[in-house]
Amino acid sequence: MTSRVQRERIRKSPAVRRAEIVAAAAAVALAEGLECVTLRRIGEELGVRPGLISHYFPAAEDLVAEAFGSAASAELDTLLPADRPDGSPTRHLARFFAGATGEAYDDVSRLWINARHLSRYRPVLRDRVAEQEAAWRGRLADLIRQGVERAEFRTDDPEVTTIQILVVLDGLGAHANTDTRNRPEAVTRMAVTTAERELGLTSGALTRPTSD
Repeated sequence: MTSRVQRERIRKSPAVRRAEIVAAAAAVALAEGLECVTLRRIGEELGVRPGLISHYFPAAEDLVAEAFGSAASAELDTLLPADRPDGSPTRHLARFFAGATGEAYDDVSRLWINARHLSRYRPVLRDRVAEQEAAWRGRLADLIRQGVERAEFRTDDPEVTTIQILVVLDGLGAHANTDTRNRPEAVTRMAVTTAERELGLTSGALTRPTSD
């Protein structure tokens, strides 16, 4: 007697499927660049037909923007969590620099370079880049304001200081595609030095061990 086993087909909810698509697109963007984020490529990554991807993202440009936004937001949440645990703003800022100025940050630096270049021609991506820039400014400015309130930092304008720090980080990040092994230490520390100077901190305050 032959028995037939009916394989149960598991359907993912729209929210789960969409999140899966965005995660795969973000991974491709980080590893290979936003130009590689296509409906066909993400379908191949997930083992599904491109038509399924287009059901959630009819326009490939929307998926590209979502991939960038997801990757950039994830890095921001890692470096500067919105809900920070209790602790000194100085320690939180030191941890931020430790993550944002090392080799582990190079992939994200490359992604930002890629996104800013492509955003010249892609309005949807341009809007997402502006949104992420505002989020990064806001998160860092909030931390600096907290440090001022606790008398750990001294600055007349947290917003201006925030922009100064991010501009230096962006400048250093622009070299993510080049060999920086011979970069002078003074250049490597430019963002930290800028922050220490503009926040009234002693030299080395943001590079000391950050464990509590």
